[in-house]
Amino acid sequence: MRNLWNRMKEIINKHRKVSIGVGIVLLVVIVALVYSRRSSSTTTTYQTVKVEKGNLVATVGATGTVRAQQSATLNWMTSGTIQDVNVKVGDAVKQDEVLANLEKASLSQNVILAEADLVSAQKALDDLQSSDTSRAQALIALKKAQDAYDRAYEYRQSLNGKVDLKQVVFVNVGGQSVPKVKYYKGYADKDTIASADDDLALKKAQLDDARRTYDRLKEGANSPDVAAAKARVDAAQATLDMAQIVSPFNGTVTQANPMAGDQVTAGKTAFRIDDLANLLVDVQVSEVDINRIVMKQPVTLTFDAIPNKDYTGEVVEVSQAGDVVTGAVNFTITVRLADADELVKPGMTAAINIVVDQIKNQLLVPNRSVRLVDSKRVVYVLVNNKSQQVEVTLGPSSDTMSVVLDGGLKEGDLIILNPPTQFGPGGGGGPMGGGG
Repeated sequence: MRNLWNRMKEIINKHRKVSIGVGIVLLVVIVALVYSRRSSSTTTTYQTVKVEKGNLVATVGATGTVRAQQSATLNWMTSGTIQDVNVKVGDAVKQDEVLANLEKASLSQNVILAEADLVSAQKALDDLQSSDTSRAQALIALKKAQDAYDRAYEYRQSLNGKVDLKQVVFVNVGGQSVPKVKYYKGYADKDTIASADDDLALKKAQLDDARRTYDRLKEGANSPDVAAAKARVDAAQATLDMAQIVSPFNGTVTQANPMAGDQVTAGKTAFRIDDLANLLVDVQVSEVDINRIVMKQPVTLTFDAIPNKDYTGEVVEVSQAGDVVTGAVNFTITVRLADADELVKPGMTAAINIVVDQIKNQLLVPNRSVRLVDSKRVVYVLVNNKSQQVEVTLGPSSDTMSVVLDGGLKEGDLIILNPPTQFGPGGGGGPMGGGG
């Protein structure tokens, strides 16, 4: 205002011949301009929207990192020179497929000898599983031992009563003394009984040994001898396998380091294999939201690295124990991607929204219109071009809308989306979206 008045005085002083009437006209124009500016600065244009019923999808949002359900870093188990590399990054591989191997001549002695040990152990195993000679021989030995024990037992039992005894006497035959054996019934002496007891004990021990041998062999493939032979085969094979890298499951090669001719040592990384057909995302959810999440809830996923494309999934695991991080309690939720393609890779950051509730035909308000006044949630409605405060109780919410559970709001009311910071006594408070 002062600047305009000063400018007017300059004009009058410079053109003193200008009539007073013209000066008055200028003054009136200036006053009108000033009044117009003040009026425009105090007039507020409200953005409004009608309250309507609609459907709301309530979600819980979080971010996490993509990982494969199965992932393995494969390292060399021994030293040597790489002979063949059979795969490269991006190749699909099957379980037990050989990915690379070392030259035999470059291996340590124990690995080279494992091949001979494997042949010998396998032959011994085959003999045990296919030949019946040992079992037949064990059966014969068992029968013989049983017969020997039976005879020893019967003899010892006979010593408990009178037995046939013999006595040598000399008789005169033709003037000569000739020995003659005389038999009679009597009782065995202690030495004879003790000798019979010892023999019976020996025969019993021999019978037990024969029975154990036969029982072991009659089981065939399940016998301890077969199990031991299998263990020797497995040990030799494990040593021999140190000369190669084998895929532990079906997957995709995501890292490949070896090249033919490279010298490697035990522990050096060769490949990384990931099961890209089954991708998961682990996210942290606040304790406030954890009880709203259950198994198989639908999920939408977006990636900064993949713009303009959404993916879907479902909740496959909900942690039952929380972790305290910087004073806040969070729970881990695992989501499985249902439609992952070649653009989604392990290690990418994913933003997820878990659909925790789907509400239909309810009164909704935009979150941006809600304010907190005296610890109460309110909205402002336009009535006869004047704002009116209305208290509301909110329920489930999405990123943009909330369900109105109670309050003075009704369908068709004009809600003010951009209420001023202050709205009369009590103030307008700050923005307050969401509900609960």
